[in-house]
Amino acid sequence: MTNPPSTVTLTVHGIGSPVRPLDPGEDEVWVTVKQFEDVLDAVAGRTDVRLTFDDANASDVEIALPHLMKRGLTGQFFVPAGLLGRPGRLTEENVRELLDAGMTLGSHGWAHCDWRRLSPEQVPDEMTKAAEVLAGFSGTPVTEVSAPFGSYDRHVLRRLREAGATKVYTSDTGRAHPEAWLHARTSLRDTIDRAWIDQVLDGKPSLPRRARNLAARTVKRLRG
Repeated sequence: MTNPPSTVTLTVHGIGSPVRPLDPGEDEVWVTVKQFEDVLDAVAGRTDVRLTFDDANASDVEIALPHLMKRGLTGQFFVPAGLLGRPGRLTEENVRELLDAGMTLGSHGWAHCDWRRLSPEQVPDEMTKAAEVLAGFSGTPVTEVSAPFGSYDRHVLRRLREAGATKVYTSDTGRAHPEAWLHARTSLRDTIDRAWIDQVLDGKPSLPRRARNLAARTVKRLRG
């Protein structure tokens, strides 16, 4: 019996020198252009790896897009719709540029806030309005989302189901079945090197590590 197919989904947050003040700890998920190029070179031609981009940083268009196009790669860009046009972020024209280049959109909420701590007044904007705004750019429904900060619990997942989300991307690391509704991703960090890339793409985590990851995901799904 063969194992079910699985994919590695990588998350890029920012590339190069930030052009806006970063939140505390945010610099840990920014990578250099060289690190980003090494990742692209490693995944080019592979069908079991997907590239996603969170936070709508300007580097998505200024750096990531030309490097993707050079290699014939595509990515899915998860945009916090309420941050479009702010300094250092994508503009509405940038979003259209991504779509024209064959990239796809997903929702990263409205204001890039922790979905576990939403007030009742924030829920409609984060879960519904953001996707509707992005659908206005793409002309098709935007039903795939990524959870800001990778933060979720059973209440967040219930709200997303009610809002019609067809796939929810997390920061839980590891491979995932392509059709999984709750879909693990692995974030690029400022410490990555070729050994890390090889391990993430082709390495097999030990049984204890797999058990720890499963336990952590179960706790997140049930808490709240």
